[in-house]
Amino acid sequence: MGEGGGRRVADPNRLALELGRERRKKQMLEISVFELRNTVTELEKRLGSAEDEGNEWKTRYETQVELNKQLERQINVLQEKIDLIRGNPADKLSIVRTFDQMPVGSLKEVLKQLEEERKSLQNQLKDYELRLEQEAKAYHKANDERRMYLSEILQTSATLKIVERQKTDALTGKGENRILSLKVVHSS
Repeated sequence: MGEGGGRRVADPNRLALELGRERRKKQMLEISVFELRNTVTELEKRLGSAEDEGNEWKTRYETQVELNKQLERQINVLQEKIDLIRGNPADKLSIVRTFDQMPVGSLKEVLKQLEEERKSLQNQLKDYELRLEQEAKAYHKANDERRMYLSEILQTSATLKIVERQKTDALTGKGENRILSLKVVHSS
């Protein structure tokens, strides 16, 4: 039996190694927490930029609504022109009479003008359809990115909580290991 009346004294080298390991674990956990916090901050900034894009989409939407109203007005004007050309809808032959009364040159001009308007409206329609399709794709892409950022933030936040818990446990556990080490030393 050594000194201390039957108690074995803890080896200072072993305790120093254990203390060094615990310090390295603590340092690694602190670095992990720091990196995770930076990642969360970066993801939140990205989310903010995605939300700013949402304002852009709101502006685009409002512009499209205004454009739709203008097109509605154009449709109404054209409908009035059609009704005027057709004359009285109750009299089915009124359009024929209107055109019969017009000279051939005027008829050709009306026909040419109507064909130009039709082509112009068809081109406008194609342009609007293409723009609408592109806007829809861009909106869905931005919305998917926003969802991805939110998912990453949630995942990283959960990981951060786990690491912080591990850090707390490691710090608490380190204290318990000292108590256990002392009990082992005292009981031996």
